[in-house]
Amino acid sequence: MRVLLWHVHGSWTTAFVQGSHEYLLPVTPDRGPDGLGRARTWDWPAAAREVTPEQLRDEDVDVVVLQRTRDLELVREWLGREPGRDLPAVFLEHNAPGLEPGDGPVPHTRHPLADRDDIPIAHVTWFNELFYDNGRAPTTVIEHGIVDPGERYTGELARAAVVTNEPVRRGRTVGADLLPGLAAVAPVDVFGMGLAGLHERYGLDPDRVALHDDPPQAEMHTELARRRVYVHPVRWTSLGLSLLEAMHLGLPVVALATTEVVEAVPAEAGVLSTRPGALWDAVRTYLHDEDAARLAGKAARAAALERYGLPRFLSDWDRLLGEVTR
Repeated sequence: MRVLLWHVHGSWTTAFVQGSHEYLLPVTPDRGPDGLGRARTWDWPAAAREVTPEQLRDEDVDVVVLQRTRDLELVREWLGREPGRDLPAVFLEHNAPGLEPGDGPVPHTRHPLADRDDIPIAHVTWFNELFYDNGRAPTTVIEHGIVDPGERYTGELARAAVVTNEPVRRGRTVGADLLPGLAAVAPVDVFGMGLAGLHERYGLDPDRVALHDDPPQAEMHTELARRRVYVHPVRWTSLGLSLLEAMHLGLPVVALATTEVVEAVPAEAGVLSTRPGALWDAVRTYLHDEDAARLAGKAARAAALERYGLPRFLSDWDRLLGEVTR
């Protein structure tokens, strides 16, 4: 079938377009949020093709995967069809409640589609489904799937790796304020987008914290695998795909025990805690005990493959798309 979706979340879309369908990705001249088109730092198959808003009118779209309320307006404007009525639709909810302006307080956050029963909401974690007030909207949970980058872990560098996007703007949400504590016990490499100003904002020593701004995904995976331990200091998010990618690579995990992380990371794969001191102790242990780090990393990879493997993810989406297009 022909599936219309916007390029909103690169890592998630990378997995989604590995399926057996044709994927239509709007592209606009400015390649802005309404038309980013194909990814430039991920490897996507030819079945994921760009279409302009004008071309969409002539496309026989079978279903749309909405990811923003804005997408509802664009479908009406560009296709002249009403999602959920004239065009089968699913609303994919990436975020935990309370992340976006106007969400309202958690756990009373009402989902934007809570008053509709014609468009199912597909949450990416059980935590999200539980914490949103979904109203009368039908819901399902399709957990993440990862294109397996392979077991690449060497741990040759006694350093901690962190992946985060826009930590200066997002601050405490992504645990940027915890980086000084981490840097006190280990040299740190921070990978991600929008890292400019991080040293200044949190008083980080460039000799202790190195920034790797917007690396290509394949390059980042290679570099992550050379670090001894992956640290996930995020307080509030859905479930970081970078965490699942690090587990696939075979890195041991040290993470805040918040949101869906407690479900994703088994005890043998690393250390979870809400006490920063306990996390830093675990980082010290992995830095000095390579065997323990490697063993935990192998457990992390096994757990990630079992729960977040690509075949299960694509099968779950095929089932849901089949249901809404009947």
